[in-house]
Amino acid sequence: MIIIGEKINGTRKAVAQAIRERDETFIRDLARNQTDAGSAFLDVNAGTAPEREPEDMAWLVGTIQEECGIPLCLDSANPSALRAGLEIVKNPPMINSVSGEKPRIEKVLPLALEYGTNLILLALDETGIPNTSDGRMKIVDRLVRLAMDGGLKEEKLYIDPLVTAISTGTDSALITLDTIRRISSTYPKCHITSGLSNISFGMPLRHMINRTFMAMAIQAGLDSAIADPGDRQLYEVIMAAEMLMGRDKYCQGFSRAYRAGRIG
Repeated sequence: MIIIGEKINGTRKAVAQAIRERDETFIRDLARNQTDAGSAFLDVNAGTAPEREPEDMAWLVGTIQEECGIPLCLDSANPSALRAGLEIVKNPPMINSVSGEKPRIEKVLPLALEYGTNLILLALDETGIPNTSDGRMKIVDRLVRLAMDGGLKEEKLYIDPLVTAISTGTDSALITLDTIRRISSTYPKCHITSGLSNISFGMPLRHMINRTFMAMAIQAGLDSAIADPGDRQLYEVIMAAEMLMGRDKYCQGFSRAYRAGRIG
């Protein structure tokens, strides 16, 4: 499972304060803890006003890179902020994200093509998130074609089928799972990622719902997640589900995690 650590996000109050006060220690601790917990990428979202965001993004990238060397996922709809990060990032990064919305296609996609980044593609457009897997696949097909025509290989694409709250739509999980299966079948070399915690919005026992849905999504074909790598019980579900799906040769990953004390 390719985990994209979610915690360095300026929409969180503590992170916003750290960005505002240039608290390097706080950001470095977040980066190190998520890296030690098993993240493959760290999501970096300044979440500040557009005129400030390029400077804040550059500061975050520089601060994180002084602490750890794993790749970064630059998370913004602001092309100027993305370019500020791309100009100083050391390891091949990811961009989060391009959707079917015209501004994203016209302003963000060219940056991914110029720098040859990994790229998250969202199954939504100007009309929102389609309420059928057919509607989502139409958007996905278009975005994959645009990205590959521009020179990105399938292996660099991370498709997000999008998750909507089960509390507002009984079929929310089923639609997402069906979309995951169709993406996996149609684009076997692409990765499939998502922020799965949306499924439990508005519900009690959110962690239990999230863990159950994670196992179901892995069975459907999910191989990446934007998540908290420090959520021990979620990590246990990921390790067990991948092992049971035959993705963990000779159960070596599960056994190593157990011996290291990360599960169990």
